[in-house]
Amino acid sequence: MTAFEPLRPDLCFVKLGGSLITEKDKPHTPRPNVIARLAAEIASVRQNRPDLRIVLGHGSGSFGHIPARKYATRQGVQSAEDWQGFAEVWREASQLNRLVMDALAQAGLPSVAFPPSASVWAEDGKIKDWNLQPLEAALQSGLLPVVFGDVVFDSQRGGAILSTEDLFMHLAKMLRPARMVLAGIEPGVWADYPACTQYFSEITPDRLESIRKSLGGSSAVDVTGGMLSKVTQSLVMAAAQPGLDILVFTGEKAGNLAGALEGQNLGTRIWSP
Repeated sequence: MTAFEPLRPDLCFVKLGGSLITEKDKPHTPRPNVIARLAAEIASVRQNRPDLRIVLGHGSGSFGHIPARKYATRQGVQSAEDWQGFAEVWREASQLNRLVMDALAQAGLPSVAFPPSASVWAEDGKIKDWNLQPLEAALQSGLLPVVFGDVVFDSQRGGAILSTEDLFMHLAKMLRPARMVLAGIEPGVWADYPACTQYFSEITPDRLESIRKSLGGSSAVDVTGGMLSKVTQSLVMAAAQPGLDILVFTGEKAGNLAGALEGQNLGTRIWSP
């Protein structure tokens, strides 16, 4: 599939934020009940809409972000100590992914993980090459492909980290989803961070500069840029693919993820008129 083809109304990207599926300020602390509930919501929607295709991504939360900050892995990997850190971040990210995959299996979802560390080649922190034929074959077969924030090998930096949003930016160009839902713990994109008393109902590319100061980072360790980076990347995707709807909303409330997958507009809508 190419970037010139129309958006696919049957395809949705889903992100389970690291702050949602882990206790982000407590190292190595998953939220198994939350992960199980979110998996069950995805399974319920797929049962009601067998035509819906989903690419699922998840963050690293209190797993990968902790060693990533310690070793500054996102900035590059050169020394022996750096590579030790690279392996530690990989191990942490993989451990959380295993927990997510087990929950998806318990919910009856036929899921297959596609670890970026094994298939993505990067150049200066950006995806240079990624063979997507296996992932596309998984989608066509009715499977649920799962990607996640992970370390990757990089031609200029030696090694780097790609966030789920980095992966989604590349995948969106190639697979052309019509909808992307980003479930975190916040109800939307705060308009007054860190006071957090009101959130934007929608954000369009032309508003980025005017709202940039309102967008905060992250209240916990987040080596991939926090909310500003996530919103900026989402606006780039929306501008490049008019018609793509991106939702930033809370997955804390039971039923919200299922509602977003069913087409409800929750939280903050990011789109290009």
